[in-house]
Amino acid sequence: MQQRTIGESVSCSGVGLHKGGKVSMTFYPAPANTGVVFGLNTSRGKRFIQADPYKVHDTNLATGLSDGEYGIGTVEHVLAAVAGTGVDNIRIEVDDCEVPIMDGSAASFVYLLQQAGLVRQDAKKRVYILKKPLQFQRDGKFISATPASELSIRYTIDYDHPLIGKQQLSFHLRDTTFVQELCKARTFAFLGDVEKMRQSGRALGGTLDNALVLDVSSVVNHDGMRYPDEPVRHKVLDFLGDLGLLPYAIRGHFEVYCSGHELNNQFCRHLLDHEAEFLECCKVPEEKESQEEAVVLQPVPGGNLA
Repeated sequence: MQQRTIGESVSCSGVGLHKGGKVSMTFYPAPANTGVVFGLNTSRGKRFIQADPYKVHDTNLATGLSDGEYGIGTVEHVLAAVAGTGVDNIRIEVDDCEVPIMDGSAASFVYLLQQAGLVRQDAKKRVYILKKPLQFQRDGKFISATPASELSIRYTIDYDHPLIGKQQLSFHLRDTTFVQELCKARTFAFLGDVEKMRQSGRALGGTLDNALVLDVSSVVNHDGMRYPDEPVRHKVLDFLGDLGLLPYAIRGHFEVYCSGHELNNQFCRHLLDHEAEFLECCKVPEEKESQEEAVVLQPVPGGNLA
Protein backbone atom coordinates (compact mmCIF):
# COMPACT_ATOMS: atom_id res chain seq x y z
CA MET A 1 0.00 0.00 0.00
CA GLN A 2 1.33 3.43 -0.96
CA GLN A 3 1.63 6.48 1.27
CA ARG A 4 -0.85 9.28 0.63
CA THR A 5 -0.88 13.04 0.76
CA ILE A 6 -3.46 15.59 -0.38
CA GLY A 7 -3.80 16.76 -3.98
CA GLU A 8 -3.85 20.52 -3.39
CA SER A 9 -3.75 23.10 -0.64
CA VAL A 10 -6.99 24.03 1.15
CA SER A 11 -7.70 26.60 3.85
CA CYS A 12 -10.13 27.50 6.60
CA SER A 13 -10.45 30.03 9.40
CA GLY A 14 -12.16 30.18 12.76
CA VAL A 15 -11.52 30.92 16.40
CA GLY A 16 -9.20 29.16 18.81
CA LEU A 17 -11.22 27.38 21.49
CA HIS A 18 -8.97 28.21 24.41
CA LYS A 19 -7.22 31.48 23.46
CA GLY A 20 -10.20 32.90 21.58
CA GLY A 21 -8.24 34.52 18.74
CA LYS A 22 -9.08 34.35 15.05
CA VAL A 23 -6.99 31.70 13.31
CA SER A 24 -6.39 30.86 9.65
CA MET A 25 -5.14 27.40 8.75
CA THR A 26 -3.96 25.83 5.49
CA PHE A 27 -3.32 22.20 4.60
CA TYR A 28 -0.48 21.61 2.12
CA PRO A 29 0.66 18.43 0.33
CA ALA A 30 3.90 17.01 1.74
CA PRO A 31 6.55 14.67 0.29
CA ALA A 32 6.62 10.96 1.11
CA ASN A 33 7.99 10.09 4.57
CA THR A 34 7.26 13.58 5.92
CA GLY A 35 4.52 12.54 8.34
CA VAL A 36 2.43 15.30 9.88
CA VAL A 37 4.17 18.65 10.34
CA PHE A 38 2.66 21.79 11.85
CA GLY A 39 3.86 25.21 10.72
CA LEU A 40 3.44 28.41 12.71
CA ASN A 41 3.96 31.92 11.37
CA THR A 42 5.89 33.90 13.98
CA SER A 43 7.63 37.28 14.23
CA ARG A 44 10.86 35.39 13.50
CA GLY A 45 9.48 33.66 10.44
CA LYS A 46 7.95 30.25 9.98
CA ARG A 47 8.56 27.56 12.60
CA PHE A 48 7.82 23.87 12.06
CA ILE A 49 6.92 21.29 14.69
CA GLN A 50 6.73 17.59 13.85
CA ALA A 51 3.75 15.69 15.23
CA ASP A 52 5.49 13.74 17.98
CA PRO A 53 4.40 12.58 21.47
CA TYR A 54 7.63 14.03 22.88
CA LYS A 55 6.73 17.49 21.51
CA VAL A 56 3.57 17.63 23.65
CA HIS A 57 3.88 20.36 26.29
CA ASP A 58 0.24 20.82 27.33
CA THR A 59 -2.54 18.31 27.97
CA ASN A 60 -4.93 20.53 29.94
CA LEU A 61 -8.29 20.19 28.13
CA ALA A 62 -6.49 19.75 24.79
CA THR A 63 -3.21 18.57 23.28
CA GLY A 64 -0.60 21.21 22.54
CA LEU A 65 2.79 20.89 20.83
CA SER A 66 5.93 22.97 21.34
CA ASP A 67 9.42 23.24 19.92
CA GLY A 68 10.61 24.69 23.23
CA GLU A 69 9.94 28.27 22.22
CA TYR A 70 6.75 28.35 20.16
CA GLY A 71 3.65 26.22 20.55
CA ILE A 72 0.49 25.16 18.71
CA GLY A 73 -2.53 24.14 20.77
CA THR A 74 -5.62 21.97 20.25
CA VAL A 75 -4.11 19.72 17.58
CA GLU A 76 -6.06 16.55 18.42
CA HIS A 77 -9.14 17.08 16.22
CA VAL A 78 -7.19 17.80 13.05
CA LEU A 79 -4.87 14.86 13.80
CA ALA A 80 -7.92 12.63 14.15
CA ALA A 81 -9.20 13.81 10.76
CA VAL A 82 -5.82 13.11 9.15
CA ALA A 83 -5.65 9.63 10.68
CA GLY A 84 -9.30 8.87 10.01
CA THR A 85 -9.05 9.69 6.30
CA GLY A 86 -5.79 7.82 5.75
CA VAL A 87 -3.47 10.76 5.06
CA ASP A 88 0.19 9.94 5.78
CA ASN A 89 1.99 13.14 4.82
CA ILE A 90 0.72 16.68 5.27
CA ARG A 91 1.86 20.14 6.34
CA ILE A 92 -0.62 22.08 8.47
CA GLU A 93 0.11 25.80 8.84
CA VAL A 94 -1.60 28.24 11.22
CA ASP A 95 -1.12 31.95 11.78
CA ASP A 96 -1.73 31.85 15.51
CA CYS A 97 -0.89 29.57 18.43
CA GLU A 98 -3.92 27.30 18.14
CA VAL A 99 -5.78 25.22 15.57
CA PRO A 100 -9.25 26.70 14.89
CA ILE A 101 -11.97 24.81 16.73
CA MET A 102 -14.51 25.14 13.87
CA ASP A 103 -17.72 23.43 15.13
CA GLY A 104 -15.95 21.51 17.90
CA SER A 105 -15.65 18.27 15.93
CA ALA A 106 -13.38 17.01 13.14
CA ALA A 107 -16.04 17.29 10.42
CA SER A 108 -14.76 20.56 8.89
CA PHE A 109 -11.26 19.13 8.60
CA VAL A 110 -12.57 15.97 6.95
CA TYR A 111 -14.52 18.11 4.48
CA LEU A 112 -11.36 20.07 3.60
CA LEU A 113 -9.29 16.92 3.14
CA GLN A 114 -11.97 15.47 0.88
CA GLN A 115 -12.04 18.67 -1.17
CA ALA A 116 -8.26 18.53 -1.55
CA GLY A 117 -8.38 14.89 -2.65
CA LEU A 118 -5.91 12.13 -1.80
CA VAL A 119 -2.87 11.32 -3.94
CA ARG A 120 -0.81 8.13 -3.78
CA GLN A 121 2.94 8.56 -3.45
CA ASP A 122 5.98 6.54 -4.53
CA ALA A 123 6.72 5.12 -1.09
CA LYS A 124 5.25 2.22 0.84
CA LYS A 125 3.04 2.97 3.82
CA ARG A 126 4.49 1.89 7.16
CA VAL A 127 2.53 1.04 10.29
CA TYR A 128 3.27 -0.03 13.82
CA ILE A 129 2.07 -3.51 14.71
CA LEU A 130 1.58 -4.15 18.41
CA LYS A 131 3.69 -7.19 19.32
CA LYS A 132 2.37 -8.07 22.77
CA PRO A 133 -0.26 -6.95 25.31
CA LEU A 134 0.27 -3.85 27.42
CA GLN A 135 -1.68 -2.52 30.41
CA PHE A 136 -1.07 1.16 31.19
CA GLN A 137 -2.80 2.55 34.28
CA ARG A 138 -2.77 5.78 36.26
CA ASP A 139 -5.13 6.88 39.06
CA GLY A 140 -7.88 4.39 38.23
CA LYS A 141 -7.84 5.22 34.51
CA PHE A 142 -6.30 2.83 32.02
CA ILE A 143 -5.40 1.99 28.43
CA SER A 144 -5.06 -1.70 27.67
CA ALA A 145 -3.60 -2.72 24.30
CA THR A 146 -3.49 -6.13 22.61
CA PRO A 147 -2.21 -7.22 19.17
CA ALA A 148 -4.74 -7.08 16.32
CA SER A 149 -4.70 -6.86 12.52
CA GLU A 150 -6.48 -3.48 12.45
CA LEU A 151 -7.03 -0.53 14.74
CA SER A 152 -10.00 -0.99 17.05
CA ILE A 153 -10.99 0.87 20.21
CA ARG A 154 -13.48 0.11 22.95
CA TYR A 155 -13.80 3.23 25.05
CA THR A 156 -15.70 3.68 28.32
CA ILE A 157 -16.50 6.96 30.06
CA ASP A 158 -18.28 7.43 33.37
CA TYR A 159 -19.66 10.85 34.36
CA ASP A 160 -22.00 11.76 37.19
CA HIS A 161 -24.51 13.36 34.83
CA PRO A 162 -27.99 12.08 33.91
CA LEU A 163 -27.42 12.47 30.16
CA ILE A 164 -24.02 10.78 30.12
CA GLY A 165 -23.45 8.37 32.99
CA LYS A 166 -21.54 5.32 31.81
CA GLN A 167 -21.18 5.18 28.03
CA GLN A 168 -19.21 2.70 25.96
CA LEU A 169 -18.40 2.64 22.25
CA SER A 170 -16.62 0.08 20.08
CA PHE A 171 -14.97 1.51 16.98
CA HIS A 172 -13.03 -0.14 14.13
CA LEU A 173 -11.01 2.15 11.87
CA ARG A 174 -11.72 1.24 8.26
CA ASP A 175 -12.04 3.25 5.05
CA THR A 176 -15.30 5.05 5.86
CA THR A 177 -15.94 4.45 9.56
CA PHE A 178 -14.32 7.63 10.88
CA VAL A 179 -16.49 9.78 8.62
CA GLN A 180 -19.64 7.78 9.33
CA GLU A 181 -19.30 7.25 13.07
CA LEU A 182 -16.96 9.77 14.72
CA CYS A 183 -16.03 12.91 12.86
CA LYS A 184 -19.15 14.95 13.73
CA ALA A 185 -18.94 14.32 17.49
CA ARG A 186 -18.20 17.62 19.26
CA THR A 187 -16.07 18.46 22.25
CA PHE A 188 -18.25 18.83 25.33
CA ALA A 189 -18.24 20.79 28.57
CA PHE A 190 -20.35 21.28 31.65
CA LEU A 191 -21.87 24.72 32.13
CA GLY A 192 -20.79 24.82 35.77
CA ASP A 193 -17.13 24.43 34.71
CA VAL A 194 -17.07 27.06 31.98
CA GLU A 195 -16.49 30.07 34.22
CA LYS A 196 -13.67 28.29 36.07
CA MET A 197 -12.03 27.44 32.74
CA ARG A 198 -12.25 31.04 31.57
CA GLN A 199 -10.79 32.35 34.82
CA SER A 200 -7.79 30.08 34.21
CA GLY A 201 -7.40 31.38 30.64
CA ARG A 202 -9.15 28.45 28.94
CA ALA A 203 -12.26 28.17 26.74
CA LEU A 204 -12.09 31.89 25.87
CA GLY A 205 -13.38 31.13 22.37
CA GLY A 206 -15.95 28.56 23.43
CA THR A 207 -19.57 29.08 22.39
CA LEU A 208 -22.61 26.93 21.70
CA ASP A 209 -21.52 27.00 18.04
CA ASN A 210 -18.32 25.06 18.77
CA ALA A 211 -19.04 22.85 21.78
CA LEU A 212 -21.72 20.63 23.27
CA VAL A 213 -22.63 22.17 26.62
CA LEU A 214 -24.61 20.47 29.37
CA ASP A 215 -26.13 22.00 32.50
CA VAL A 216 -27.06 19.88 35.52
CA SER A 217 -29.86 18.01 33.74
CA SER A 218 -30.06 18.93 30.05
CA VAL A 219 -28.26 19.99 26.88
CA VAL A 220 -27.93 23.75 26.56
CA ASN A 221 -27.47 23.69 22.75
CA HIS A 222 -30.83 24.23 21.06
CA ASP A 223 -30.19 21.41 18.57
CA GLY A 224 -29.33 18.87 21.28
CA MET A 225 -26.87 16.03 20.77
CA ARG A 226 -25.85 14.81 17.32
CA TYR A 227 -25.74 11.23 18.64
CA PRO A 228 -27.29 9.83 21.85
CA ASP A 229 -23.73 8.92 22.91
CA GLU A 230 -21.94 11.95 21.44
CA PRO A 231 -19.62 12.41 24.48
CA VAL A 232 -18.01 8.97 24.24
CA ARG A 233 -17.75 9.29 20.46
CA HIS A 234 -15.80 12.49 20.92
CA LYS A 235 -13.53 10.80 23.44
CA VAL A 236 -12.72 8.11 20.86
CA LEU A 237 -12.03 10.90 18.32
CA ASP A 238 -9.64 12.54 20.81
CA PHE A 239 -7.88 9.24 21.48
CA LEU A 240 -7.43 8.62 17.76
CA GLY A 241 -6.01 12.13 17.38
CA ASP A 242 -3.54 11.63 20.23
CA LEU A 243 -2.45 8.29 18.72
CA GLY A 244 -1.86 10.29 15.52
CA LEU A 245 1.23 11.82 17.16
CA LEU A 246 3.05 8.48 16.80
CA PRO A 247 5.48 8.34 13.86
CA TYR A 248 3.30 5.74 12.11
CA ALA A 249 -0.32 4.63 12.30
CA ILE A 250 -0.73 1.81 14.80
CA ARG A 251 -2.66 -1.45 14.54
CA GLY A 252 -3.94 -3.10 17.70
CA HIS A 253 -7.00 -3.32 19.93
CA PHE A 254 -7.30 -0.70 22.67
CA GLU A 255 -9.53 -0.91 25.74
CA VAL A 256 -9.72 2.59 27.21
CA TYR A 257 -11.32 3.61 30.50
CA CYS A 258 -11.84 7.28 31.38
CA SER A 259 -8.62 8.42 29.74
CA GLY A 260 -7.75 11.96 28.72
CA HIS A 261 -5.04 13.81 26.83
CA GLU A 262 -2.47 13.46 29.61
CA LEU A 263 -2.83 9.68 29.93
CA ASN A 264 -3.03 9.29 26.14
CA ASN A 265 0.29 11.09 25.78
CA GLN A 266 1.94 9.16 28.59
CA PHE A 267 0.82 5.94 26.90
CA CYS A 268 2.25 6.97 23.52
CA ARG A 269 5.55 7.95 25.11
CA HIS A 270 5.67 4.63 26.97
CA LEU A 271 5.19 2.77 23.68
CA LEU A 272 8.07 4.66 22.05
CA ASP A 273 10.27 4.39 25.14
CA HIS A 274 9.88 0.59 24.86
CA GLU A 275 9.54 0.41 21.07
CA ALA A 276 11.66 -2.72 20.66
CA GLU A 277 9.53 -4.57 23.20
CA PHE A 278 6.04 -3.56 22.05
CA LEU A 279 6.16 -2.31 18.45
CA GLU A 280 7.19 -3.63 15.06
CA CYS A 281 7.35 -1.25 12.11
CA CYS A 282 6.13 -2.93 8.92
CA LYS A 283 5.43 -1.96 5.34
CA VAL A 284 1.77 -2.44 4.49
CA PRO A 285 1.11 -4.87 1.61
CA GLU A 286 -1.35 -3.95 -1.10
CA GLU A 287 -4.88 -4.38 0.17
CA LYS A 288 -8.05 -4.93 -1.78
CA GLU A 289 -9.87 -1.70 -2.54
CA SER A 290 -12.83 -1.14 -0.25
CA GLN A 291 -16.23 -1.89 -1.75
CA GLU A 292 -17.85 0.61 0.59
CA GLU A 293 -19.13 3.77 -1.05
CA ALA A 294 -17.15 6.82 0.00
CA VAL A 295 -18.96 9.12 2.41
CA VAL A 296 -18.59 12.73 1.28
CA LEU A 297 -19.33 15.40 3.86
CA GLN A 298 -21.13 18.63 3.20
CA PRO A 299 -19.83 21.84 4.78
CA VAL A 300 -20.77 22.11 8.44
CA PRO A 301 -21.47 25.30 10.44
CA GLY A 302 -18.58 26.73 12.46
CA GLY A 303 -15.65 28.65 10.97
CA ASN A 304 -15.06 29.51 7.34
CA LEU A 305 -14.01 27.00 4.69
CA ALA A 306 -12.02 28.36 1.76
